[in-house]
Amino acid sequence: MTKPFVTPSFFASKSLLQFIRVGLAVAALALLQACSAIKLAYNNAPEFAFWWLDGYADFQGEQSAKVRDELARLLLWHRTNELPKIADLLQKVQQLAQSDIPPPQVCAVFSDTRERFNAVSRQAETATVQLTMGLKPEQIAHIEAKFAKGNDEYRKDWVRLAAAERLEKRLSANVERAEEFYGKLDDRQVAVLSGALGGSSFDATLGFAERQRRQQDMLQTLKTASAKTNPAEVLALLRAFQDRVYRSPNATYQAYSDKLTQESCNSFSLLHNSTSPEQRRRAVARLGAYERDARELNSQR
Repeated sequence: MTKPFVTPSFFASKSLLQFIRVGLAVAALALLQACSAIKLAYNNAPEFAFWWLDGYADFQGEQSAKVRDELARLLLWHRTNELPKIADLLQKVQQLAQSDIPPPQVCAVFSDTRERFNAVSRQAETATVQLTMGLKPEQIAHIEAKFAKGNDEYRKDWVRLAAAERLEKRLSANVERAEEFYGKLDDRQVAVLSGALGGSSFDATLGFAERQRRQQDMLQTLKTASAKTNPAEVLALLRAFQDRVYRSPNATYQAYSDKLTQESCNSFSLLHNSTSPEQRRRAVARLGAYERDARELNSQR
């Protein structure tokens, strides 16, 4: 599975656990999570999204059919309205990738990419409201249990690791992602990544605390919203929760998140600017293949 050139992980601190709203947006991710069977993955995105959502909400009765229908409609909208914008964005990044890219331009691309995710979230609002209003207490409890399981895995994978082990794990993942686009990195380029990550503000404990805060915030939002009968009130609650995901009420975490995002832009810029002409041609070719896939998928209506 190929990681996207502009990965959601760069702004995951802002989008983590948007289960209800971004869950319905999973249909959009198949393109940017491109794999060798990109077209097959995209066309089957509603099914992938359904099983992901069902793993959390444990849909009951007519809920399953309604969610499947909404995901199919969302994919049709995305194919028509978003794929051309994604293709244009990929074309823009191809042009940038041919030269050095300063950090502000990297951050601008991240921002453009995030807006494409946000567009899907906005499109899914009506369906999300209806889904939320139909949730039962036992389903919210199921979501909570799923969170608890995920938290155990996160503790094991990140919090309990020694600092050196965390750095090695992050370096390995970043090298793998980079090599899928640029080809083999030389020792100097690996050192660039290692130095950037070694000086990073990354704090697994602080990130985990925010993860738990968002989980509890979301669970309380779902409990309150599912008891409402007015869709406008539910939408307001969900939008307020979304705001607290993008801008944490924890000022310490928000400052950390902003700093980490800027560091990611700097790190990506440093790595890209260290690449050879051949490595850049390889990255441009990969992006061009994704652009062609996006335009072909857009034409398949």
